[in-house]
Amino acid sequence: MDTEAQPTERDRSSRPSGPGDTPDSQGREGRSRSSWAARITDWLPGGRITLTLLACLAFLLLLSTFVAQPFQIPSLSMEQGLRIGDRVLVNKLAYRFGAEPRRGDVVVFDGTGYFGDADYIKRVVGVGGDHVVCCDEEGRIEVNGRPVDESGFLYPGDSPSTVPFDVVVPDGTLFVLGDHRGDSADSRDHLGSPGGGMIPVGRVVGRADWIVWPSARWARLHRPGAYARVPAGGGPSPAPGPVTAATDGDHG
Repeated sequence: MDTEAQPTERDRSSRPSGPGDTPDSQGREGRSRSSWAARITDWLPGGRITLTLLACLAFLLLLSTFVAQPFQIPSLSMEQGLRIGDRVLVNKLAYRFGAEPRRGDVVVFDGTGYFGDADYIKRVVGVGGDHVVCCDEEGRIEVNGRPVDESGFLYPGDSPSTVPFDVVVPDGTLFVLGDHRGDSADSRDHLGSPGGGMIPVGRVVGRADWIVWPSARWARLHRPGAYARVPAGGGPSPAPGPVTAATDGDHG
């Protein structure tokens, strides 16, 4: 039995018509659309449910590609803030409209050819033009002559670095360190490698903004205020001399 509601003569006459818009053309258009959708749902196993699921998957794929992407923490290098197995949500639009990474941001980047063939998550300590030194008389990292108090995020018991370094960050690159300095392979380990341990800004996937899993650890990742008083870069170049690379263990 055909249960589709059929328009009456009164229905057809009461609808406003535009130029060339005849009742027959309107009916054919509606039937064409219905037939097109019906053919797809008839072809797909599961019909409309499958079509809806595919549309949702396509939306999530576009979201993950262009807007935000989950990233699982693979190592101890960002403790105590980020633990192994935590999932962070990476904001892929953070640096897409003229903005660039800032000191203190936690970023995910493609380390292929610089750190290794993988994605990494680290904290930005220096941006293009910055003069980064470790360490001052009190054992603190200095950026452009300003000591940075890292006690709010540095792993308890860790020093800012057991290896001295004195670098100027080239424009368009980043100097990055893990918060767990005793268990992080970062820019210090690659000072003598191609690229000098710096990561091109173009390799940054995005900024880690939220811990989203496990649910008990749901939290916003804030940029620490320790970098707020660091002046702009362009300071003096480091004195010539050998650069010692760190031997810290973990990768990621």
